[in-house]
Amino acid sequence: MKRRTQSFAHECVKYAVTFPDNDLGRHVRQQLTRSATSVAANYRAACIAQTVPTTVAKMRIVFEEADESQFRIEFMEEEAETDRVKAQYLCGESHEITSILLKAVMTLSNSSGAKFKQ
Repeated sequence: MKRRTQSFAHECVKYAVTFPDNDLGRHVRQQLTRSATSVAANYRAACIAQTVPTTVAKMRIVFEEADESQFRIEFMEEEAETDRVKAQYLCGESHEITSILLKAVMTLSNSSGAKFKQ
């Protein structure tokens, strides 16, 4: 999963640099780069967390950042001439990452006795 989240970040950055060089393109490029790299960085942090609650908290951040990345990808696909095939691939990857992390957070929460709220 470390490799997968890092690959997702790299692919999102490569996609983001293709955005138009206008105010919207630059803004969304920066936001997508931030959220996608946060997916990888926070997943790595979750892997070395010292406690289950800390791991769950970091995983929730990863979940949120992956979902935000997906929003940015979808938004630019709708707003600009971007690579639709690449956008669809990245949206699918984001969805799979969030699904995996949701299950992991639920499992960790249940094993620690905490209540998980979706």
